[in-house]
Amino acid sequence: MRAVVTGGAGFVGSRVCEALVGSGAQVVCLDNLLTGSLGNVAALRGHPAFRFEHCDVVEGFTSRAVRAALRHGIDLVLHLASPASPVDYLEHPIETLDAGSRGTRAALELAGEHDARLVLASTSEVYGDPQVHPQTEEYWGNVSSVGPRSVYDESKRFGEALTAGYRRALGTDTGIVRIFNTYGPRMRAHDGRVVPTFVRQALAGEPLTIAGDGSQTRSLCYVEDLVAGLLAFAHSGHPGPMNLGNPHELTVTRIAEDVIRATGSASAVEHIERPLDDPGKRCPDITLARTELGWEPQIAWLDGLARTVSWFRSRSRGAA
Repeated sequence: MRAVVTGGAGFVGSRVCEALVGSGAQVVCLDNLLTGSLGNVAALRGHPAFRFEHCDVVEGFTSRAVRAALRHGIDLVLHLASPASPVDYLEHPIETLDAGSRGTRAALELAGEHDARLVLASTSEVYGDPQVHPQTEEYWGNVSSVGPRSVYDESKRFGEALTAGYRRALGTDTGIVRIFNTYGPRMRAHDGRVVPTFVRQALAGEPLTIAGDGSQTRSLCYVEDLVAGLLAFAHSGHPGPMNLGNPHELTVTRIAEDVIRATGSASAVEHIERPLDDPGKRCPDITLARTELGWEPQIAWLDGLARTVSWFRSRSRGAA
């Protein structure tokens, strides 16, 4: 198999590249490094089955180097390119919208050119602040089209519509996955998501900043589980949309308490203003993934948290 991974130097994308290479696939990793890092794919550089090309998917795949990398054909395009954390998409709103619209179209055109399967990495954010709980794939969502988070939410919703349109109108082999909260090593300490924020603060002995009263919920899936589900979906031929995430629901307060225990920190908690449009609940119904893929998360929250804390500790020691 020959696979293209857009956003392949990101937190999830780099793991996808590793898993594909480990399975015997030839992988072309494309990333403009806006939020990704070459360090994430350092272990793959020089591997005969892996090739990295600096590429902005919004501009398409027309550069000589990228065309050369794709000259032997493609079987699979995994479109993961997009800022995905609140800090990133609020800092780069236009780039986020472009990645979901122009970038998705370029990826779809590439897949069609090579008669390849295209998998769109969408997000649980398409459900917005949900009024249905847990969230099933049939739920249409409760999203503000003009709020601060809309640049991410609506870019993914448009990406889904575009992907479905190519499937219906052109017969492109497409699939859509909706990824719920994912955590693990390689997250950036300051990316604004709850786990890296709390772990960074706890290791530094700073107060853990809980937005609002902390009763809002998140469902956290360890990155290795997510990648396994994503690749199982890619090989399944299923059109989606399909939820991928961990249905074990935790309050933000509970997450903070678990991080303090896992780090052995003496940090207190501090309540701060809750961001606009912050979802009150987030929990996937993964019945479809269980039925169609035989997939469900295997790594328990506290085990995954321990691995994540260990990784952040090692980074802190390295920086020191």
